[in-house]
Amino acid sequence: MLFFNNLQSFNRLAYLFFIDYYLFMILKSLSLLNYKNFESRAFEFDNKINCFVGPNGIGKTNILDAIYHLSFGKSYFNPVSSQNIKHQEDFFVIDGLYNKVNKDEKIIVSLRKGQKKILKRNGKVYDRFSDHIGFLPLVIISPADRDLILEGSETRRKFVDSVISQSDKNYLNTLIAYNKTLAQRNALLKYFAANHAFNKDSLDIYNEQLTKYGSEIFKKRKAFLSEFVKIFIARYKAISNDNEIVDLVYKSHLFDGKLDALLNENINKDKALQFTSVGVHKDDLQFEIESYPIKKFGSQGQQKSFLIALKLAQFDFIKSQIGVNPILLLDDIFDKLDEQRVTQIIKLVDAEDFGQLFISDTHPERTEKAVKSVHQTYQIFKLG
Repeated sequence: MLFFNNLQSFNRLAYLFFIDYYLFMILKSLSLLNYKNFESRAFEFDNKINCFVGPNGIGKTNILDAIYHLSFGKSYFNPVSSQNIKHQEDFFVIDGLYNKVNKDEKIIVSLRKGQKKILKRNGKVYDRFSDHIGFLPLVIISPADRDLILEGSETRRKFVDSVISQSDKNYLNTLIAYNKTLAQRNALLKYFAANHAFNKDSLDIYNEQLTKYGSEIFKKRKAFLSEFVKIFIARYKAISNDNEIVDLVYKSHLFDGKLDALLNENINKDKALQFTSVGVHKDDLQFEIESYPIKKFGSQGQQKSFLIALKLAQFDFIKSQIGVNPILLLDDIFDKLDEQRVTQIIKLVDAEDFGQLFISDTHPERTEKAVKSVHQTYQIFKLG
């Protein structure tokens, strides 16, 4: 029989037990059928570290993408769903078995050509994929993340929205409603232009809705970034081992005024362009180093550190919001980072509360050396 000196020590132990219990989530197994280059393949995973090794083009990244697909209902690398079906086949199926808070959760994503994609949890089909977002939190670090620096504002907005949406269902629903209203307003502007007509009352209906949804999105993005930037800066310092000053600067039209007023001010411009020129769909996140854009003034090493800090901050933020360790996917990062940085990242799993890690690499020896540097169980899958 266990005795406690006082109630406080008992409560502390109970709290720690609850936290450990609540944070537990792993992908136990994965099976693929006609997914990308895989005809049929099944995997049983380690609770901590899992590595996929083999030559380029063998399908390592496709396995990570399948895991991403189970969390978000879509591919990270190819948003055209039909192109994820193996050549000369008519369908694909991704089947994952998770254990979350000591309960098995079976998730299946499937698509047949000419039909809608289906997402199931424990045999029940989701009516809306958005209802699934955040249930299986996940963060991916990939060479494709360079698009966050190189591409336009839409890529960075999607990143912000993805982080917030994994822990805030209301935000995701508001974002969906805003984008639907935006599409309707743009269609109306095109109708006006095609028919040489204009009806302010009709436009005002959409202005009112956009203002309602857009103001809420702006408010939540601003609140999110006030917290996220601090986490990001701390991560960058830990990874870069220097004193460079980095920052994420939120840019939005709504800093200049309320959206309804901005929409009215820009109506002539919108009529000429035939689309809505102001609103949160134009927001951007400026990546800075020493107060200059990192795209122009950051070295390759600084840009790599910046992106990894960004993704690890995403991991930290999601975990802090929902209390579950996101699964972490590291795609081909050995070829983009020096071994010291990679080992630094892998050592994060030494913390008992970090979670499950999936890695892809072309060199088995390099991968095994890195994972042996930590004190966790691991499994290596050799492909090809």
